[in-house]
Amino acid sequence: MAQIDRRTAISAGAAVGASAALAACGSGNDKKASPKESAKPVVKKSPAPTASARLIGDGSTSDTGPQPHQPKPEKLQPGETPPQFVVISWDGAGEVDGLNLLSHFREVAKETKASMTLFLSGLFLLPGDKKDLYKPPRHQVGASDIGYLDDGDIHATIDNIGKAWLEGHEIGTHFNGHFCGSTGVSQWSPADWRSEIEQAKSFVKNWRTNTGFTDLPPLPFDYDKELIGGRTPCLEGSDNLRIAASQLGWRYDTSSTGTQMWPGKVRNLWDVSMQSIPFAGHSGQVISMDYNIMYNQSVGTRGKPSMRPKWQREAVDTYMAGFLRAYDFNRAPLIIGNHFEGWNGGIYMRAVEQVMRKIVTYPDARIVSFRQLIDWVEAQDPAVLAKLRTLPYGSKPTGGWAQFLTV
Repeated sequence: MAQIDRRTAISAGAAVGASAALAACGSGNDKKASPKESAKPVVKKSPAPTASARLIGDGSTSDTGPQPHQPKPEKLQPGETPPQFVVISWDGAGEVDGLNLLSHFREVAKETKASMTLFLSGLFLLPGDKKDLYKPPRHQVGASDIGYLDDGDIHATIDNIGKAWLEGHEIGTHFNGHFCGSTGVSQWSPADWRSEIEQAKSFVKNWRTNTGFTDLPPLPFDYDKELIGGRTPCLEGSDNLRIAASQLGWRYDTSSTGTQMWPGKVRNLWDVSMQSIPFAGHSGQVISMDYNIMYNQSVGTRGKPSMRPKWQREAVDTYMAGFLRAYDFNRAPLIIGNHFEGWNGGIYMRAVEQVMRKIVTYPDARIVSFRQLIDWVEAQDPAVLAKLRTLPYGSKPTGGWAQFLTV
């Protein structure tokens, strides 16, 4: 597999303090991909679809029926303590040679019985020599702040995304060009967002035509049905994105920031935004995302190697502080955002893995996808949800859960 060029993380800071209101996210790792000619596509006999699969379009995707490994959402019984949900989500979700983190965390998820959400960037399925197919709103044709993967990495990404869905993981979207700042997605209209979404879906639904690969099976899902939520670049532009997403029938969005409370709806979408959690080793709070922890520790992606053990411990302790503040108090879902990256020698990837393994040792703790969380929330009595939303973070229900949730 060819090695991808290095990609640059988007430079933007996160506020540290009581509010921690502004978040930033990087492009996905510390490698930089520049548009370039793709290697000759792999050409082999295309695998035959399963007998029950309905091919869609050019055969890049297919309808294989209900997704495997999905729990049945159960309504809370009167006085029952809510489960402690934790959502582990990944922006970009590409499989990059030399990191191989998508495949690695698929294995971690199997070992921890976790389901995750993969926010796939549409451009990660589009070869650089086909970049003119991308027409980003308010930017030149083919422009991208995260570049394009090489053919080997595109091939591996398609392979892993299909296998991940069959293992029970959700495939959302991180859109395409990852434009941040004053000329980025914060300036986009709802119409701009609809164009970006349709293009992201098109790159997923037409990877076979665009890449020429014939040795991979179709993705085992209908992306028009599968795509029910996403996260914007750098957590910017959520207001107009939510207008467009609501028009398209999405069920949730996680593109803003908030506190550790039970979700409510904004523009008919469940708001499951990133959260401010206690920042271990520091005063105040930090957004529950690897980029924000990294930026506030080292500013850049390659800080002093001597500090990395300390920073990794801080990252683990930060996520666990957020977990325990929910688990021991209001049981609001904990939302964690990540990128498949190698920042500061990969310490944040090791931290997330440590946290996943710790969390599953707690009774009633469940690592779920956003889809599974929303399915559970929507299965509850509206009066119970309304009461859960009255609990501020760091507070316990008066009289305990048995009394509090006796409706």
